[in-house]
Amino acid sequence: MNKLNRLARGARGLVLRFVHGTRGNVAMMFALALPALLMISLGAVDIHQASKVKAHLQDALDAAALAAARSKYTDDTNLNRIGLAALKANMPAYFHPDSEDTASFTLDNNKIVANARVNVKVLVANIVLPPYGKLMDDYLPVGTSSEVLRASRNVEVAMALDITGSMAGQKLKDLKAAANELIDIVVQTEQTPFYSKVALAPYSIGVNVDTYANALRGAPVGTTSISKAEWAAGSSVAISKVTRASTARVTANGHGLTTGDSVWIKSISNMSGLNDRAYTVTVRDANTFDLNGTSTTGYSKDGTNGNVTRCLASGCTVVVTSNNHKLSDSDYVAVSGVRGMTNLNATWQVDSVTANTFRTTLLGPTQAAYTSGGDAQCGYDGCRVRIFRNMRGSVLQRNISNCVTERPGASAGTDAAPGVDAWLGRLYPTESACPSAKITPLTSLRDTLKGQINSYSATGGTAGQIGLAAAWHLISPNFGNIWPSDGAPAAHDPSKTLKAVVLMTDGDFNTNYCQGVLAANAGYGDTDTRINCNAQNGDPFSQSITLCNAMKRDNIVVYTVGFNLGTNRGKAGIDTAIEVMEECASSKDKHFFKAESGTDLKEAFKAIGRDITRLRIAR
Repeated sequence: MNKLNRLARGARGLVLRFVHGTRGNVAMMFALALPALLMISLGAVDIHQASKVKAHLQDALDAAALAAARSKYTDDTNLNRIGLAALKANMPAYFHPDSEDTASFTLDNNKIVANARVNVKVLVANIVLPPYGKLMDDYLPVGTSSEVLRASRNVEVAMALDITGSMAGQKLKDLKAAANELIDIVVQTEQTPFYSKVALAPYSIGVNVDTYANALRGAPVGTTSISKAEWAAGSSVAISKVTRASTARVTANGHGLTTGDSVWIKSISNMSGLNDRAYTVTVRDANTFDLNGTSTTGYSKDGTNGNVTRCLASGCTVVVTSNNHKLSDSDYVAVSGVRGMTNLNATWQVDSVTANTFRTTLLGPTQAAYTSGGDAQCGYDGCRVRIFRNMRGSVLQRNISNCVTERPGASAGTDAAPGVDAWLGRLYPTESACPSAKITPLTSLRDTLKGQINSYSATGGTAGQIGLAAAWHLISPNFGNIWPSDGAPAAHDPSKTLKAVVLMTDGDFNTNYCQGVLAANAGYGDTDTRINCNAQNGDPFSQSITLCNAMKRDNIVVYTVGFNLGTNRGKAGIDTAIEVMEECASSKDKHFFKAESGTDLKEAFKAIGRDITRLRIAR
């Protein structure tokens, strides 16, 4: 309407200028030309409307031709019936029984040839310039055609959609609308003999893989039961004498010690300063030993009485027995549920580890005796609980989530089947929670896909490389045994199945991980939440390029959409979102889209949908 008003005001000004002209022949000429001038000016509105209808008609005819091609029929009657039904479903305002809109679907060898024409109502000319609009018969005819080989291809599309905190509000609404339009274009009503399916990988700080978590990142290691917690190796032995000397010498007949043992001394008379302390000993003979580094020359008398107990570990700290605990030296463990020695219920960094025991730093002789119970929960990457030091040196404890992160090790940047030594990275959230939006494996159910998209909420940082990997895995045959049977991807064969990934983001990738926790060099989170090690796979941009290159080698078409990315191109190399989106796309000119508004975003997704559909259409 605003455009119409502007055109009307311009025409009115033109009329006034001619009316005030001093020469009569100019006014007469203008009067004769006025209808044509106004129709040309105002008719532009109708032409614009007609061009929009033509684009819609092309999409609808492509889909209808595909529907006819998928059918089992070879006669024109049934091909027209199938094609016209699909055409009407996508263009409900046209092809009514009393309209002059036409469509035909015919079989030419192995090719469906479709033609359609609709009459677009002329609005402006009829309203503003009657009866001149009748010259155009009130309508503008719009036609198009499509050809589809019956030997078409299946379509598998995975969308990696940015649902990070910066997408909150209108931007997320725009994304939902755009993604839904792509689904309408790509996912066809008829799914035989060729199917068209879409999968979803919403991402923020990671990707929520829901009930598939154990199959993708491995079942987390849980607790093992504690059966003992002790510090003493046998009974105490009575001390008869402690000699005053530069190195204290203890007489305890039949002490049974070995040089290097740790012992606990208590109840010495005359030398009370020796009591309730741990010592390392050097054995002199079967009845005497020295307390290393301990002088007793300051005492006035020799020590008497007391007793000595050999310790299980140096420093007389507590040794825990928990069979098959799978801990290693320097690992953290969280102990809970111990009765008796209740001070053991805490987090410890262990050493002196054997297959079934580990040493804590809890001083044993000062504790109550262990009576029963308790569980040991490992804290390394892969456990149900992650215990680590942050960048400030504080020890933090976080639970595992159903989100995944970058794949570590030799399988990083690949679509190798998940398993031992090839699990996806785990996520122990610190700064933000694992997003509630979950992956959706390949499906042809439009309502299911739209319902998932419409439920998305915005949260967290931007781990675009993780969303990209998840999208790849959703259409990778190497993951076929993970997803439901009707969502299992086809083998890599471009002649039979077209595979595509759509990556969308509104900002720089700033979230990467080390051992399941936000990395020290991540661009998201603070020093209190990041682990004290750098990302194992490098920065998110280089990870993304590796993934995109690998997908393109597998003949996967990669589309990228940048939403309000700005113009910043950073320093040398690829270190901004716009650069990585350009580089990741199968081609910068045809497969990268830069959207500055919600309308641009919708148009980008529609263009991608059309391109995917037309890649299987013969012209």
